[in-house]
Amino acid sequence: MKNLSNEVLLHIKQEVTSISSFLVIDRKDGVSFRFTDHDQDVHIAGERYISAEGFDRSALKGSSASDTDDLEITGILSSEYLQEEELKAGLFDYAEIRYFLANWQAPEQGLIPLRKGWLGEVRWSEGLFTAEIRGLTDALKRQIGKIYAPECQADFCDAACQLDPFLFRHTDTVAEIKNTNEVILTGYQGDVEALSGGILSFVTGLNAGGHFEIDAWDPVTKTLTLFLPLPFKAESGDTVFLVEGCDKRFATCRDRFENQLNFRGFPSVPGTDSLAGPTNGS
Repeated sequence: MKNLSNEVLLHIKQEVTSISSFLVIDRKDGVSFRFTDHDQDVHIAGERYISAEGFDRSALKGSSASDTDDLEITGILSSEYLQEEELKAGLFDYAEIRYFLANWQAPEQGLIPLRKGWLGEVRWSEGLFTAEIRGLTDALKRQIGKIYAPECQADFCDAACQLDPFLFRHTDTVAEIKNTNEVILTGYQGDVEALSGGILSFVTGLNAGGHFEIDAWDPVTKTLTLFLPLPFKAESGDTVFLVEGCDKRFATCRDRFENQLNFRGFPSVPGTDSLAGPTNGS
């Protein structure tokens, strides 16, 4: 049950209303965006809701059960407000969403809250983006607890792993950019195994603050290959951090890191390859 003001209740009972939709996106880095599907900008509580970058939404679907409420919004990618590069960089990951209705002629009458949640899957193509809004009940679907698996469940150098991350972090600079997936480094000389599955973090440049998973490392050509392309153009001279990787196998933990006492997997758990079929005489 929503608590609405008397003015709003009287307005929505009229045959003709001036109700519009409003959307607020609060990113985790503190940047906020405000949009409306009205044909003009609207100011509410001193904040401007932009119409020029308007959006469309799917029909709202709600349930009294624990199902996740479904809602998708579609909008236009803009160089001023919503950039494709920022979506690729993950700047909108887990952004908080507030969606409500209001009388654009008299927003002081009060708001009609409809949804509050977080951004889920985001897709974009041909100048448009589509974002899934995950409601508060989505948290009830998250798996809590550990699972049995041969691989280590800890993240490399986290509190469970207990290795010192500074022993496996290296500072370097970009010497050359071959393409959006390949970066040539200046001085790093680690072996092939060291960076496989590691992380490349940019300290300076347009990608500063971004973390990118490493697919492969060629120590001969000093070429670093990333799983995904860089969202922004990198430049020669950009400062980067390299964090070595771990394939989460027990043998690697024991032989390479001598950290088998902190291994957080179950290497003796039988897998599907251990299933035996019928034999002669059985």
